Amino acid sequence: MGLLSLLKQERFLIVALAAGLVAYSIEHSVLEAGQTASLIAAVVLIGIIILASTRVAHHAEVLARKVGDPYGTMILTLSAVAVEVLILAIMMGNASSPTLVRDTIYAAVMLDINGILGLAALLGGLRHGEQPYNDDSSRTYSVMILTAMGISMIVPEFIPGDRWHYYSAFTICAMIALYAVFLKMQVGPHSYFFSYTYPRAETATGGQTPRHEAEHESAAISIGVILVGVLIIGFLAEFMSTLMNAGLEGSGAPLTLMAVVVAAISAAPEILTALRAALKNRMQSVVNIAMGASLSTVILTVPVMESIALYSGQPFVMAMTPVQTVMVAITLVVAAINLNDGQTNAIEGMTHFVLFATFVMLTALGL
Repeated sequence: MGLLSLLKQERFLIVALAAGLVAYSIEHSVLEAGQTASLIAAVVLIGIIILASTRVAHHAEVLARKVGDPYGTMILTLSAVAVEVLILAIMMGNASSPTLVRDTIYAAVMLDINGILGLAALLGGLRHGEQPYNDDSSRTYSVMILTAMGISMIVPEFIPGDRWHYYSAFTICAMIALYAVFLKMQVGPHSYFFSYTYPRAETATGGQTPRHEAEHESAAISIGVILVGVLIIGFLAEFMSTLMNAGLEGSGAPLTLMAVVVAAISAAPEILTALRAALKNRMQSVVNIAMGASLSTVILTVPVMESIALYSGQPFVMAMTPVQTVMVAITLVVAAINLNDGQTNAIEGMTHFVLFATFVMLTALGL
């Protein structure tokens, strides 16, 4: 691939880099122009960050197609979580909200399981009827998400304030242990838990992108673009965070809005990938993306952010509110029932999508 062709293909990242340089030069002028100007600039930067993240996701997909499942979806979810953790860390430096990490993880789980899985199963079910997948994967994901969220976001409610650092250190160790075993299962002898064999004819016509198309893109180039893309997103997130804080200050906007923005940025590329897979009748990819992203968000974000808390000596509020706890409980119970038979349909998709609409309504109400 020639340099000119590569630059043309990565025009979104070039635009994002240019936007970052412009933001660097005019940030103080925009802040002095008032809240409205700051908010408009923040919204523009959010849009540009999402465009840049689609390129990161594209190259993660290229690598995914080269290595196949379950390694492929692992690369996709890890790239999204890397973007999310980076933005979170930057925003925590610019904002004083002690609940931002908790609210972002909660929003990400709602977006991934109820939003992505719900919409994909709904649209895929309307087109194909029942869509098969490997139910071993859904059960594994569900029980690990429940365990990880229970340890890191429900139990902390009962931990005395003067002992938070002990439990924080324990949580880090527990998440690392969980992920280590999960990773060994996902890429080791039990990797078949997370894959599904489709009929040959369907694979030929309903696969993601033909393999010969993926081969035209070098793995080294894809890795390089992913790394550069994540750095550019972090650069933009610094300005977006400052401008959004200034734009929302005193506006009465829900406190969880910034958390939803972070979760939406990381989930945006996954939504497109999952919808394409569902419409091509490849529900296993949807389950791996939606449930895998939820698990990765909890199990990887928590230890990174808890380590920051221990280093800084400032704890985050990780215990979910009663409303959040109820929504997560309903979501995981519904997922356990819906994803227990190896097939999804439009009704199951609709139940999750209604839960996602409920999450949006509760967020708008400030709950």
